[in-house]
Amino acid sequence: MEKLIIKKDDKAVRELCKADPAMKKLTAIVGDIEVLLRPNYFISLVRSIIGQLISVQAADAIYRRLEILLNYDISPETIEKVSDEQLRAIGLSSRKVSYIRDFSQKVLQSEINLQSLNQLDNKQIINQLTSIKGIGKWTVEMFLIFSLGRMDVLASVDIGIQRGARWLYQVDKSERRSILEEKSKLWNPHFTIASFYLWEVVQLNFVSLYKSLEDLAADQNK
Repeated sequence: MEKLIIKKDDKAVRELCKADPAMKKLTAIVGDIEVLLRPNYFISLVRSIIGQLISVQAADAIYRRLEILLNYDISPETIEKVSDEQLRAIGLSSRKVSYIRDFSQKVLQSEINLQSLNQLDNKQIINQLTSIKGIGKWTVEMFLIFSLGRMDVLASVDIGIQRGARWLYQVDKSERRSILEEKSKLWNPHFTIASFYLWEVVQLNFVSLYKSLEDLAADQNK
């Protein structure tokens, strides 16, 4: 399994911390981060389509049922062999069934060449993949991060990143997107690293356990 490993003493992390004192305190507490990448581009995009607008837990459950349905061989060819009814029976909405169908057919008909995507820049990939029904910018940004390992991606519409930023910088809910725009000037070009540390704020449940970074740091120093 391919991994992306972010170490707090990496040059890029040190540059990020030098530019943003709050991020420096957060990375010191969180430490190194290991992320499992999704090297199968087709499966990665199918997973992202499944995950749109539902919880992580619900998306994981549906994906596991899809694996079982397709005998752990998720591909455009195997998806074409099952019916819409079978796909809906595992929890996919009719709309998502149509999205996955459209995506599979475009790959089979060579309208989309997934293996050549890594040769393109982020903007080109976003333009190409958002032409597929049901694949929006957020989906492609997740693909850029988790499949291509791009380190210059900030998915500002991601709710997890917004929640992490709201907690870290102690802003009102209405400001959670504007704070990302403001701080992105400091993070450039290390957007992906900043994103992972903001996701960790949510994954480690800091948002619920502590009112602020200062409370977290005080607890750590006890």
